[in-house]
Order: sequence, then C-alpha cells, then structure tokens
Amino acid sequence: MAQPQLSAEIIALIQKARIVSFATWSDSHPAAAIQVFQKADDDRLYLTDAELQQITELVPNQSQFTAVVALLRDSVVDIVNEARAGVLQAFPDIMEPGGGLYPAERADACWRDFWHFLRCITYGIAGQRTDYTNREGLHYMNLLYEELQVPLEAMVVGLEGIKIASLKRLEPAQQELLVVYFDKLIDRLRKFT
Repeated sequence: MAQPQLSAEIIALIQKARIVSFATWSDSHPAAAIQVFQKADDDRLYLTDAELQQITELVPNQSQFTAVVALLRDSVVDIVNEARAGVLQAFPDIMEPGGGLYPAERADACWRDFWHFLRCITYGIAGQRTDYTNREGLHYMNLLYEELQVPLEAMVVGLEGIKIASLKRLEPAQQELLVVYFDKLIDRLRKFT
C-alpha cells in the first residue's frame, strides 16, 4: 500500500513541531553542553553513552540521573510497547476502520511519537531541567495533530503509560524525583484537548 502524500502545510507543521527547547538552560549549562543536547534533538536521537559522559564532564553537578537516562533509553522499546498496550486496552477499536489510528500507518506514527516523547523527557532528566518543553513548537504540534485528526485522548493515555512503564523501572526515591519530568509533557499535551 502506498504511503499517503503529505501536503506542504503538514510538512511545514512537522518541521516546526519541536517538543524541546534549551533556550532557558544557559543559567545552569555551558554552551558546549547545550550543543550536545541540541544536536541529539536535531538528529532526533537519544543521548548516547558518550554524549552522557560529555555532559557529565561539562556539568558534573547535573549528572545525578545519567544512569536513569541510559536505562530509559535502553528500555524504550519495552516502554513504548507497554504504553501501546495500555492505549489498545483503553480504546479497543482505535485501530479498526473508523478508529483514530486506522489505517496502520496512523498507528505506526502514534507509536513513533511515543518513542520521541520519551526521548524528549530524557533530555529534561539528563539536564535536570523541567523547563525542557518548547511552547512555540508544541503550538505547532497541536496544529499538526488537529490537521491530522490525531486522537488526543489516546495520546495522553499513551504518555501516561510511558510514565508508568518508565517509573516502574526505577527505585522509589528516583520515581518521586523524576515524575515531574513526565508530568510536564503530559500537562502540555492535555492542553491540546
């Protein structure tokens, strides 16, 4: 089956829909560290072990959760699968004809967004900054989701599932400290609905 062609408007929205911004981080991170984060985001990749080490060397007092970031990165497939299962349980017909994630390409895009949601959250955790979201980029993401008729309730359920699946892999003390990073993005996405 051929992939549907995206309009120029949707392509423009995709390019502007950036979840993360490091614009406010200069008070706690040197430019070299911010560049590491920015490059990872530009490439839409999780931070590698080498990048995490580089950030630790540049900002040693911000390295408390480096191991957590690596764990979440290395567990992303399982975390996304658990979140997907939660969405399918909450919305059993969502992938059927007439459902918000039909046809399969729409569902694949949703699961891919889950992967990116966790990626962005790990940047906040790695930098120990809850102000990692990009107001303007999320505005464009909201417009994109409206244009594509993305089922927002399901996306929020999925993001909640990402939080649950991620936090259960951590120690209770870490869970208490890190829940705010997940809630930050969940709260932003809830405002889309």
